[in-house]
Amino acid sequence: VPVPVGVLRLPRGPDGCSRGFSPSSPRFQALLGGPATTTATQGARATLRQRYLRGLAAARGRPTRFCLRTGVRVDAVFGAADVEAVAFQVDALRTPLGVQAAALLRCADVLAYSFLL
Repeated sequence: VPVPVGVLRLPRGPDGCSRGFSPSSPRFQALLGGPATTTATQGARATLRQRYLRGLAAARGRPTRFCLRTGVRVDAVFGAADVEAVAFQVDALRTPLGVQAAALLRCADVLAYSFLL
């Protein structure tokens, strides 16, 4: 027996005929790069993103120390990070309880990580 599934409908926009954000709202302007977002701000964000990605690439295969939100420090060999920056994949994770061959560390639990160049 098929189970009926509800359909999610977005609320009507302020003009009554559209769905979503008002074109004059700050959120809509930020999404489209309107007056609230300048070219200098976008350039700075792009530069910071490139530095972060280069740092991740440099860490691959290197021994890395992670400081977790709980105050625990663990050592591992850095593997990769997912596109959405939700998790780090590590190998040979050394924790107070033992060594894991492979593991995923949630980015929300990681306060800092460091590695030697």
